[in-house]
Order: sequence, then C-alpha cells, then structure tokens
Amino acid sequence: MAEEYLNYRNKRLFIENVDFEKLVNKFGTPLYVYSFSELTKNIKAYQEAFSSCKTLFCYACKANSNFELLRIIGRSGFGADIVSGGELFVSLKAGISPKKIVYSGVGKRGDEILYALNSDILMFNVESEEELLEINRIAISLNKKARISFRINPDVDPETHHYIATGLALSKFGIDIKEAEKLYQKAARLKGIEVVGCQMHIGSQLTKLSPIIEAAHKLVGLVKKLNKKGIKISLLDLGGGLGITYKNEKVPALSMLAKRILPLIEELGVTLILEPGRSIVGNTGVLLTKVLYLKNKRNKNFVIIDAGMNDLIRPSLYDAYHEIIPCVNKSNKMIKADIVGPVCESGDFLAKERAMPFVNNNSYLCVRSAGAYGFSMASNYNFRLKPAEVLVKGDKYYLIRDRENLSDLLVNQKTAVGV
Repeated sequence: MAEEYLNYRNKRLFIENVDFEKLVNKFGTPLYVYSFSELTKNIKAYQEAFSSCKTLFCYACKANSNFELLRIIGRSGFGADIVSGGELFVSLKAGISPKKIVYSGVGKRGDEILYALNSDILMFNVESEEELLEINRIAISLNKKARISFRINPDVDPETHHYIATGLALSKFGIDIKEAEKLYQKAARLKGIEVVGCQMHIGSQLTKLSPIIEAAHKLVGLVKKLNKKGIKISLLDLGGGLGITYKNEKVPALSMLAKRILPLIEELGVTLILEPGRSIVGNTGVLLTKVLYLKNKRNKNFVIIDAGMNDLIRPSLYDAYHEIIPCVNKSNKMIKADIVGPVCESGDFLAKERAMPFVNNNSYLCVRSAGAYGFSMASNYNFRLKPAEVLVKGDKYYLIRDRENLSDLLVNQKTAVGV
C-alpha cells in the first residue's frame, strides 16, 4: 500500500500497529483514524525540502481542523493558513503563534478582521479593493496597522478539478495581476495598512509543477516591479495545493518543487511562505465503515455502508476517487458494485461501479486517503451524528474527538415560546 502505516497481517488490516477491529469495537463506525507517523513524516518532508531557504509553513486548517492534529502540527514549528474567525480561534488555542498565522478567504467579516487585528496575526491575504478599505478602516479605529499582502490571481490553469481551481481569471479568488500594481500603490498610502507580502494560491490537488512555476514567475516579476517603486515585499507566499495520490496520480517530489522555486526567489531576499494542507493530512487518515446490507437490483450490486455523504462528501461533490479496501482481506471472489451510504439522496455514494473483493454484511471497509476534506466537510444532514476521530501512534490509540450523541443534535436549538 502507498501509505506505509496501512498493512495486512494475517489478512487483517492494521493501522500502524493497531488491529482495525480494536478500534471499531471500542469506538464504533463510521470512524476517522489518523496515523501519527504519517503526519510527522509529511511535516518533516516539507522542512527538509526547503531547509536551505528561510521558510514559514502555514498549514491550511480547512483541510482538517481537528484540535489535536493542529497541536501536533503547531508544535512542529508550522503556522496556520486560516479562512475564518473560527479557524483563528482554534489555531490560537492549539498554541500556534499569531505571528505565524495568515488570513485568507474572499469574505472576511468585520468582526473577524477585528479579532485578527487584536490577535496581531502575521498578515491578511487581501482579495479585493473593498476588503482592503475595510481592513484599513478597522485598523485605524484600533490605532493599529494591518500587515497585508494581496492574493494575486495570475490567470494560470492549475489543471485540476474546476471546483478547486482558483487561479483562473474568472475565479472569485484574488486580484487580477494586471490591476495589482495600482492597488499596491493605493495600499501603501493608507494610514492603517502596512504592505509586507505578495501571495497566490492557484488551486488544490495539483499534480504538475508547471502551473505552479508559471504562476510563481509572474509573482516574482510583480515583486521586482514593486520593489523598484519603493514598495518593499518581505514575504512571498506561494500558497499550497500540492496533491496526493488517491488512485494513480504521479505527484512530484517536494525536492523537485524546491529545486524549481528556490532559484526564482533567492535574489529577492524574502521569507517564503507555503500553505500545505492536503499534502500534510490527506494520506494521514482513513475512514472505517461497516457494511450494513448487500443489494442486487437488475443485476446491479450495491454495498450499503454506514458512512454517507455527510461523513465524506468528496465523491458526491467532486466525483472524487477514494480507494476502498476490505478490513479483512480473505475473499478471492471479485464483484463490481456501487458503494453507497444511508443518506436519502441519490448522490450518496463513496464509489460507483467499483471492482472489489466480495464482502458480507457486518464486515468492514477502509476508505483510504480520507484525512483531508473528510471530517472538516462533514455535516449533520438527515440528523446523522458526526463520527469520532482517533489518532494511532505505534501500538497505542487516542480518542481525539467524541462521536456525537443524540442530545448533541438539539444543542443550540431553541423553542419559539408562545408559538
């Protein structure tokens, strides 16, 4: 298996050195399980690849915002790339220094900007002129200066799924690179603004270096122009987006990315910021699920499981592929089936027409590469309870989020008295 922490022993699946059955018996299913060894391996890979350059890694919290995982990532020296006041709150509580936090996203509310300014974060990645003016207004009201970069849209095709492509001209994200120089000059004149950076993020699940390098060339060219005009850029943020292997994608090595990027920026004298998310946690986690029923309808097979689109929405939302393997690998008989969940939607599936070993009801499946955009996009649709999360380290395992219970479904709901 691609993930070294997943292995079969006597045809039974182990996660690091823990038998899957121990986990499902103790915590139930659906169940997210994360590998400590894989997480720390991915963190170290970035640190080693870019060790020759002054670099700040800001983990993209949206990929997986579990508190314990954030604590581990923060202790490694990483900062955080956030897109909400909630992510700021959790990152700070997890011990991540505000001086290592960058705030991205197109729709920052006034109260979120206020919170970030009072927290003294490293910088805002500004997405529009109106946002710039709002940050300036709030900073002045606090007698502060907001450190900002502009998120530049370089109009580069990232060659990924169109829902997660963010660097094209018609995307909602970023400042058109043709308008950027003028906007930087305006920002430099504002009383509540300190211009410190230049940023891009062209998309997620990128498996080719050429779009990243093309966009980086454009950003470096802009920084050189700004420096000549007296607008000193000290932070160059090239975003995140490097992909992982879900099926048969060939993902370039981090050493190759560093080899292509570092010569581009070495003359600028900047601190490089990278915002990895999926490539840190994606292959770190799996989703364990129980087979409830087998169904055959007009010679079409369905494997009905207890995990649904509310637990892992990527297949329904992006038609994303996740490899699904049996937790007990004892059947040589193969079937082709749709692997579907219990949610009342035709789009509730984890795989369609998937060739797989035959399984029985009450057996278990493992959905691989589910560490990114799995639990973080989970919901209570159909009033389904969100799953528990467990961290495995060697032969030990730790509950890092309780499974919801029925009482949790009514938390924050109110009765309209008198109605």
